[in-house]
Amino acid sequence: MWCDMEKDTSIIVRGIGKRYKIGAFQERQDTLRDLIVSQVQNIGNVFRKGGGKSKKEEIWALRDVSFDVKQGQALGIIGRNGAGKSTLLKILSRVTDPTEGYGELRGRVGSLLEVGTGFHPELTGRENIFLNGAILGMQKREIEARFDEIVDFSEVEKFIDTPVKRYSSGMYLRLAFAVAAHLEPEILVVDEVLAVGDADFQRKCLGKMGDVADSGRTVLFVSHNMSAIQRLTQESIVLDKGKVLMRAPSAEAVDFYLNRGLSKLGERFWEEDEVPANSAPFRPLAIRIIDKEGHISDSVRSVDPITIEIEYELTEEITGLRVGYYLFTTRGEAVFTSFDIDSEALFREYTSRPAGVYSSRCVIPAHTLNEGRFVLGVNASSYRIKRYFQDDQALSFSVDASGAAGTQWPEPRPGAVRPALEWTIEERGRS
Repeated sequence: MWCDMEKDTSIIVRGIGKRYKIGAFQERQDTLRDLIVSQVQNIGNVFRKGGGKSKKEEIWALRDVSFDVKQGQALGIIGRNGAGKSTLLKILSRVTDPTEGYGELRGRVGSLLEVGTGFHPELTGRENIFLNGAILGMQKREIEARFDEIVDFSEVEKFIDTPVKRYSSGMYLRLAFAVAAHLEPEILVVDEVLAVGDADFQRKCLGKMGDVADSGRTVLFVSHNMSAIQRLTQESIVLDKGKVLMRAPSAEAVDFYLNRGLSKLGERFWEEDEVPANSAPFRPLAIRIIDKEGHISDSVRSVDPITIEIEYELTEEITGLRVGYYLFTTRGEAVFTSFDIDSEALFREYTSRPAGVYSSRCVIPAHTLNEGRFVLGVNASSYRIKRYFQDDQALSFSVDASGAAGTQWPEPRPGAVRPALEWTIEERGRS
């Protein structure tokens, strides 16, 4: 197949599709009794559904996905939760097989998918480094030459001879990324797993990924961080419901993605199929923008206070839950982040939240935002324990700067914020 391709192509994907059966009996039938029970269940399903399978039993996570990646190119893959991004990377990393189509990769592939992929839990960190290098086809002396650099980067030297099953998720991630990036694969495949790490580690990883891309190796990068996508990749693919919507230079792709499908009504409700199963017991219900008159609106004024309301349901009690939002410009630039228990008083009051329906509200003070369009991302998590839900493109809204500080000059004022600061002017004397 490769003889028909250009010599400088690293990845070819043709018509890849992945189908999953919803509610299908997935366990092995190890005994005759299990096999009979399974067959009886299938027959019963056929009769209950009028002699045929319901289309609701199957879902296509990917459908007819095709693209090429040149050697040395960094390609971003962006899309909403459930768009098929992680499924695509799992297929290309040979973690799972496609239902249809094929993908071919030329060269050694280093993959960093969800935490836990690629390491044997019973082996130590040291043993897993050598195991991964061997899987990549490297000789022992090649791995030894990079061993110290991997350990230094991961910052787990103290635990390198401890079985990785005893590592925290952060330690696991540090070592996994260090191995994937330093064993010099020709193709590096990285999923949104970097979101697990702390801010310093994320910056460190993004810097290393930039070095990998600059060194002429091929990178596939899935992320909800639009600034990282634009900084690290030349082109990006936008996925939606398993299909490719567009491929374009990353800045253009990000603009398309951030402005597509966002509510223009100042309010967003989450459908059941938009919420991952692992978000439980947290379930987002709605997010809305409320103006100073108490009305839901997607257009507010800079000179007025702006209320953000997040409505959600807990089906079980959660300890340490914080619910908040990220505010971005439409270019993916972070403006600020705020959580509902940022204040010491609320932090103490809501140590745990029983099952029930909740509303978390906050007010952005008047004279804070500049004119333009902004995007809200929602996050519900227990700090360093679990992220229940995240949607980086939950809602968009516009800010009108009429009457704001400095509008007596009709010039556009750069920046995402436009505070009305108090100045004094003092005459020191005359010449």
